[in-house]
Amino acid sequence: MQLHFSPSMRSITISSSNGFIDLMKIKVAARHISYRTLFHTILVLAFLLPFVFILTALVTLEGVNKCSSFDCLGRRLGPRLLGRVDDSGKLVKDFYKILSQVHTEEIPDGLKLPDSYNQLVSEMKYNQYDAKTFAFMLRAMMEKFEREIRESKFAELMNKHFAASSIPKGIHCLSLRLTDEYSSNAHARKQLPSPELLPLLSNNSYHHFILSTDNILAASVVVASAVQSSLKPEKIVFHIITDKKTYAGMHSWFALNPVSPAIIEVKGVHQFDWLTRENVPVLEAVENHNGIRNYYHGNHVAGANLSDTTPRTFASKLQARSPKYISILNHLRIYLPELFPNLDKVVFLDDDIVIQRDLSPLWEINLGGKVNGAVETCKGEDEWVMSKHFRNYFNFSHPLVAKNLDPNECAWAYGMNIFDLSAWRKTSIRETYHFWLKENLKSNLTMWKLGTLPPALIAFKGHVHPIDPSWHLLGLGYQNKTNIDDVKKAAVIHYNGQSKPWLQIGFEHLRPFWTKYVDYSNDFIRNCHILES
Repeated sequence: MQLHFSPSMRSITISSSNGFIDLMKIKVAARHISYRTLFHTILVLAFLLPFVFILTALVTLEGVNKCSSFDCLGRRLGPRLLGRVDDSGKLVKDFYKILSQVHTEEIPDGLKLPDSYNQLVSEMKYNQYDAKTFAFMLRAMMEKFEREIRESKFAELMNKHFAASSIPKGIHCLSLRLTDEYSSNAHARKQLPSPELLPLLSNNSYHHFILSTDNILAASVVVASAVQSSLKPEKIVFHIITDKKTYAGMHSWFALNPVSPAIIEVKGVHQFDWLTRENVPVLEAVENHNGIRNYYHGNHVAGANLSDTTPRTFASKLQARSPKYISILNHLRIYLPELFPNLDKVVFLDDDIVIQRDLSPLWEINLGGKVNGAVETCKGEDEWVMSKHFRNYFNFSHPLVAKNLDPNECAWAYGMNIFDLSAWRKTSIRETYHFWLKENLKSNLTMWKLGTLPPALIAFKGHVHPIDPSWHLLGLGYQNKTNIDDVKKAAVIHYNGQSKPWLQIGFEHLRPFWTKYVDYSNDFIRNCHILES
């Protein structure tokens, strides 16, 4: 604001600071007004004019704020006159009050929701929503987006479950081609091992590994990694057990791709005289029970109340419904003393592991009269793998479970286990395993859901000797944040979980630890388009 005095001092012009508008012109009559009066008048005007501008602005905004100009002036000007310029605290409190009110009320019927934030802003400008309507729209949009994200997450989990349960085309091709080779190529049918090496299959001075699988590619990686990591590969004997449909292909692979100096034996379940219905009645019941088959092979969503289920709980339930859990190959480990009556000590391996270090020191571990040397899984920090107790596997609302088990007892892992078969034969582990399987069947699977580990946790209770965790690193099929340095240091890495390294859903940064043992130059691998990732 500027004051301009005329040269004669008979007029004074008050103008805006930019000089475009003359706001007030005062003519001074020398006879009727003194300079003292003039000076005081100018001071009063200079003080009042800024408030005139403020009042004008408030009147202009009167329609937007829907309040009288005097009311707006009082609310907006009052705090400033009193020195309280910042009224954001009151605005926040008012907004919280509106949000709380909206949270307890029903969303109005017919409320049309915008599809994006930009559309919401545009509609607010156009329709001039009040605060409560805006809060309702915000709540409805958030709830809509939460439902869509939740539905997408469940759909993702279902798709991942189907991917994990299916057989990749390349692996299926490999099995078919090798089976065909078995029927047409005499070299693919040659005896394994050769006749002169048969006595070594029961020689306890050798290191005996047992692998039960119907995945030829996975078996080849386990064997190759064990032999290449061993300081004494000539002391290795592998006993590979598979099912009848895979036997010819599995035999062909190891007959055509020997891993000398290690010794390989391939046997089908149908070739074990001991495996009769009389000896394994519970497993026959598991495989043939219609309710059990529907549970593992049926619709996994029908009847499920997804609104009360978290994605993590749903993922665990899907994992528990993997069809592999009713396969006899998955239960065979409980019969090792009978299947290998001449062996004293063996290491049992799952087919989703990779061996990165010489395992011969495992045979030197003193199990102290225990049967099972295993890594405990209750002393880690991650929630998925290494923080498991009995309460994570069993339903302790079931009276039989609550009576006989401790929910805080530490769990242990399958996948790489040292079994003292001599000590095992002196126990009733197999009978205990059968008893609890029968009880769970009677209870319609209400005692536990997940596979073969829960009954084994009970059967081996008191017979487990903990071994150092560096021997067996778990969780590579669950956690994509697995520490790479820990992976490199572990003797055995285990891709337990859905994200197997031979599946497209496997974790890319963890897959190379597995693929380095796949022979991509092999004709069968190339012809089935099992490509290096």
